[in-house]
Amino acid sequence: MSITFTIDYDYDLYYGSNGTDYSNHTPFIVDPRTLSCEARAVDSVATVAVFAVLVCIFLLAIPGNVIVALVIGSNRQSLTPSDVYLFHLTVADGLLALTLPFWATASLQSWVFGDFLCKFLSIVMEANFYTSILFLVCISIDRYLVIVHAADFGKDRHWLCSRVACAVVWVFGCTLALPALFNDAFKPDGSDKLICAEHFDVSSAVSWRLGTRWLRHILGFFIPLVVMVTCYGITIARLLHTRGFHKHRAMRVIVAVVIAFLFCWTPYHLTVISDTLLRAGVVRFTCATRNSVDVALFVSHSLALFHSCINPVLYAFVGEKFRKKLKAFIQRTRRTERLSGGSSRYSRSTSQTSDGKGAIF
Repeated sequence: MSITFTIDYDYDLYYGSNGTDYSNHTPFIVDPRTLSCEARAVDSVATVAVFAVLVCIFLLAIPGNVIVALVIGSNRQSLTPSDVYLFHLTVADGLLALTLPFWATASLQSWVFGDFLCKFLSIVMEANFYTSILFLVCISIDRYLVIVHAADFGKDRHWLCSRVACAVVWVFGCTLALPALFNDAFKPDGSDKLICAEHFDVSSAVSWRLGTRWLRHILGFFIPLVVMVTCYGITIARLLHTRGFHKHRAMRVIVAVVIAFLFCWTPYHLTVISDTLLRAGVVRFTCATRNSVDVALFVSHSLALFHSCINPVLYAFVGEKFRKKLKAFIQRTRRTERLSGGSSRYSRSTSQTSDGKGAIF
């Protein structure tokens, strides 16, 4: 439906009055596709849903990752490179989860934490988005080397390589997160509510948004996915041609890792790509499409954040070795509480459970 109204031009304002009537009545037809979608009142149910989802992820991710970190840290003498990567992965997921209470609070009201925290928390979330996925890649490469090539470079070389890899991942992830500096606390047009979001200059907004999004898709999803699928695919193929219950049991964890990664992250990246195409005009814009994409962004982003809760389960609680180490850790903790003066006995029991025979992962 078109909207028509009349614009009156009085040329006397420009040419002066000479007795001639230059008045003109020109119909102007507004194309509804150029109008912004009508602002909708925020549904209180949707607001509560956002708050509940973020709080739920926080409450699940923090305890799970803390337990994994404690168990790994208590077995430092017998850690493999995969254990080291897993420890840093739990740190990354934990830091990501620590930012969620701020976003949950902002979902109920305006952003009240200022511009500095807006940038800082955005960088933390973005950096850990990259680092968590890159540590998954490191684990997949290490499993490939250990199972397929039976790599054994010596304990000292393993220790050095894993630490260097972790440092590179953290530096690389923080560097890729620098575009989050464009996030500001501001009020969108027609709104009196402060939000913390991307705030590009109007003249370069499209270019920056396309650049940062494709950077996230390529380096934060597609390349890691190709590496993980390749490494785990070859690893599974090798395990299928070997005998041994323990090796075949490891396949369950490997398959679960790939499925969980695809299940949590694929919808989010596909939705963001759809949003980018819609903004670029490749996909025909309608208000119905815009609203559908907005809903899909919320659902898929929440699902992606849940991956920080799933990691401890996949890499830890499913593993038999981890359950044994967790049990030993609990026993040592209880023994320490009971034997306030038995520090020597505790030391002997610790050395027996951390003798280097068997890693966490």
